[in-house]
This record gives sequence, C-alpha cells and structure tokens, in this order.
Amino acid sequence: MIKIKAEKLTPEAFAPYGTYTNVLDPEGYHIGGEFHDFYRDQAKFYTDSALPIGLSPLTVRNHGYVVDGVEWHNHTCEGMMPINDDAVMHVSLASGDYDVTQTKAFIVPKGTLITIFPAVYHLTPLPVHEKELHALIMLPERCYVNDFLYKDLDEDSRFEIEL
Repeated sequence: MIKIKAEKLTPEAFAPYGTYTNVLDPEGYHIGGEFHDFYRDQAKFYTDSALPIGLSPLTVRNHGYVVDGVEWHNHTCEGMMPINDDAVMHVSLASGDYDVTQTKAFIVPKGTLITIFPAVYHLTPLPVHEKELHALIMLPERCYVNDFLYKDLDEDSRFEIEL
C-alpha cells in the first residue's frame, strides 16, 4: 500500500487544489474600524448551481488513515472547516482516472476554512488528535445527490496517510 506523508498547509502547496484562510487567526489586507476587522474574500467558493449554499455539520470518528475511496464534484467547490481538531485532508488533481501517485495530504489547522476546487479528488477529513472531528461543510443544497461522484479504489490505488 502506498503511504502519503501529510504536509503542512501552505498557499503555494495547496494552490492547485483550492484556497484557504485561517478564520481564528486571519492575516492580510482587511478593512475595519475601532471594533472590527473584516478580512474580505479570503477563501473563494464558486459553483454553477442555482441552489443555495448549505452549511452542514460533519462528525468523523477516528478510524485510521487508510483511504479506499475518493469523491469529487464536477460543478462546485466544497468548503470544509475543522472546528475542534486539526484535520488531515487528501486531494488529487482531476484526471482521466484517479492516479494515486498524484495524491497529496495536508494538515488543516482547526478553524481554517479550505475551499476545494471542482473535480479535485478528496474524501472525508480525518481527525489528527481527537477521537471525533467536528467540521463544517459548505456545498450547494442537495449536492450530495446532484453533483457527487464516488470511486472505490482498487488494491493498487488505496493508500495510507502518515502524519
């Protein structure tokens, strides 16, 4: 089984797959006043769906770091923010078919909102320290029915993430 080392999340390393911003400790240009700072447009999210964006709680129980499937959305980004723990998230660029050798894994600090671009292979974020990860997922309403594709990985494509 292939092992993929999870790496630190950086703008340069994550740029092919999406964008992100640390909601708990934002940086960069902002506007504001005496009592607020507004860090506008830090993470980009887009979709070609006319449906409203749904904000959905997700709970993931720690079950190890072996990955045997991937999902993707052809017409929308997916937003994910780990709330109570850091999360490990794997991604791979769109291709004719899934290629495990193109997969990367990133440690997403809790409170960091990531946006995964359309057609980027990924699956559920996994907890790093806790028994359960609580995360917020952003997808167009009913995307899990209208724009959700899933592939079981064969034995040669399955992988394990190393922290």
